[in-house]
Amino acid sequence: MSKQLLRCGTSIGANVAESQHAQSRADFCSKLNIALKEAAETDYWLRLLHDSSYLSDAEFQSVFSDCKEIESLLASIVKSVKS
Repeated sequence: MSKQLLRCGTSIGANVAESQHAQSRADFCSKLNIALKEAAETDYWLRLLHDSSYLSDAEFQSVFSDCKEIESLLASIVKSVKS
């Protein structure tokens, strides 16, 4: 589970970095949509690790709130770019 969390968690940043060099507005939006999907997957793995007691309540709340903030930011950017 932790390897999955590492994979999807680091993929968020990689896709945001790629979006900075997008070839078009559509490509930019696509990269950020992928980052948003990876953030949603990160959310899933964090919940699972917490529910399985691999993460304490304090650890979970710290990283989960960051994850939700990233999801909100990405969703807002995607929405703005599409309109």
